[in-house]
Amino acid sequence: TDIGVRSFIFSWKAMRVLIGGGSGFVGRALTRLLKSRGHDITLISRHPGPNRITWDDLSSKGLPPCEAAVNLAGENVLNPLRRWNDEFIKEVTSSRINTTKALVKAISGAEKPLKVWILVTGVGYYRPSLSAEYTEESPGGDFDFLSRLVTDWETAACLPDAAGSHTRQVIVRSGVVLGKDGGAIKQMIWPFWMGLGGTIGSGCQYFPWIHVDDLAGILAHCIEDERVTGVLNGVSPNPCTNSDFTKAFASALWRPAFFPLPSFVVNAVFGPERGVMLLDGQKVFPKHTLETGYNYIYADLASALKNIVS
Repeated sequence: TDIGVRSFIFSWKAMRVLIGGGSGFVGRALTRLLKSRGHDITLISRHPGPNRITWDDLSSKGLPPCEAAVNLAGENVLNPLRRWNDEFIKEVTSSRINTTKALVKAISGAEKPLKVWILVTGVGYYRPSLSAEYTEESPGGDFDFLSRLVTDWETAACLPDAAGSHTRQVIVRSGVVLGKDGGAIKQMIWPFWMGLGGTIGSGCQYFPWIHVDDLAGILAHCIEDERVTGVLNGVSPNPCTNSDFTKAFASALWRPAFFPLPSFVVNAVFGPERGVMLLDGQKVFPKHTLETGYNYIYADLASALKNIVS
């Protein structure tokens, strides 16, 4: 009913939310959504500006007045313009671990405890498999560079007991984020639009995906619902393979997809350590996410891609 909807819409209290990495693709979507729901947003950025603080400000001055903090910061691991070398590995690691540690230190030192602290990591925590099915309770995090990075990243987010006893702590393990103005689609759209798209490697690998509006929605849900805590998988409830995705994306664009990208090319461009992210995948389900009551906007690939290409 309208009354039920209205009472739900206004059942939370507007909060001041601090977002690390908020100027990126997911951060922009989250900022738009939270502002539309009446929340006040401050971004942590490399550059100062209105409603922004820098990471240096956070370290020197501590946490600004806020009730919630979200960390989305992290160098793009699949940047094709960067070679996989020691320098880039250090950037990938420090952009995640150091920003998370800086927020944990600021949260722990704040005069007033936060209501909720959220870190967004990745489903690279789970071992790639053609047959295994993963939920938030599944083991992982100890088999390659990326999985160990997620473990170290999530460990860095743990608040000390004194702060943690007053603050809800949430981790969202995100899949591949799809949307109109960034993320994976931005890199894929032109080859597919020109009819040069195709499967990656065998195409049999799972492709854990989520629409950016749903990832933002899950994060808003975590901020607003005081019952949400622990690990949530930020993926669609309907997993697909790379081959399924390729056919659906080409169909949505009314284009053929006859040009597979062989494994050796992927490994040559990205290196085998990153190539595994594209050539192998995980069948991940958002069991806990659904149990918390989150309702997906784009639960299936067809509706997500229809929105993206419209």
